[in-house]
Amino acid sequence: MGLKLNTFHGNCMSTITNFIEHNYRHFNAAALRDAARAYKKHIEDGKPMIITLAGAMSTAELGLSLADMIREGKVQAISCTGANLEEDVFNLVAHNHYERIPNYRNLTEEQEEDLLNRHLNRVTDTCIPEEEAIRRIERAVLKSWQKASDAGTSKFPHEYLYEILLSGELEEKYQIDKKNSWLLAAAEKNLPMIVPGWEDSTLGNIFAGRVIEGKIKRECMKTGIDYMIFLSKWYPENCGKTGIGFFQIGGGIAGDFPICVVPMIEQDLELDVPKWNFFCQISDSTTSYGSYSGAVPNEKITWGKLETSSPKFIIESDATIVAPLIFAYVLGR
Repeated sequence: MGLKLNTFHGNCMSTITNFIEHNYRHFNAAALRDAARAYKKHIEDGKPMIITLAGAMSTAELGLSLADMIREGKVQAISCTGANLEEDVFNLVAHNHYERIPNYRNLTEEQEEDLLNRHLNRVTDTCIPEEEAIRRIERAVLKSWQKASDAGTSKFPHEYLYEILLSGELEEKYQIDKKNSWLLAAAEKNLPMIVPGWEDSTLGNIFAGRVIEGKIKRECMKTGIDYMIFLSKWYPENCGKTGIGFFQIGGGIAGDFPICVVPMIEQDLELDVPKWNFFCQISDSTTSYGSYSGAVPNEKITWGKLETSSPKFIIESDATIVAPLIFAYVLGR
């Protein structure tokens, strides 16, 4: 589709923004338009925004649009799963070896086993090659882990990946245009990053294995508690008098973890701080009893996370379709 849609009204070609304004009037389409308008106003008013990434957004190549959002100052922090953190780098260095499986819904157990035997790790319709992606990054990051272990220093998981990206040691191996890597864009801006539950990732598993083998020290890696301590300082320093916006893609820990910093500051540290003053979630998890990822925003009021006056949006749809459209709107395309 590119950056413009050929939508004709007379002889006029409309931008994505105009296309959304003209066509997206009801139901989830209207929710998308309203959320995009509110996000854009939030940024134009000079207020910070955090984006949270769950699911497999990096393997879905969300970097094609998210990288521009980072470069153009439309996002001030990112919270993501360990999988999204590493899979953007995997794609950066091994894209040509990825294999797409359009008929993934119809694979037999034997076909799945064949992918295993070929060392292809399937994520929905895309297979990540173990040697070209995972092991290549393991070799690069292991050197940084060992260096920190020897020096007795400790860093966050994302800081190690920032380090190897900014060093340039992988650049000759890039297999996509580097402008489409959201993590590289974040590294170049030293964007604040939160990666809760990083242990639940491929590199997290590898890290545990190397600790067990005695090749690195456990203490060289900071944990989720350290991320929450960082957030407890970052939020008050950046929220001003009105609070920070919260744009959540998917559910799970990427969103659940950072949003809790406000009630933690207020209720546990007993300090005054503005609540999150914008909330939008893109999710296909429908509202249901006990489904936190499908909880409506108003429930967060009872937990001290949102104000009654905070703009709130839920878009029940596929984030790989919705997020790039909202990002294009915010970027004025």
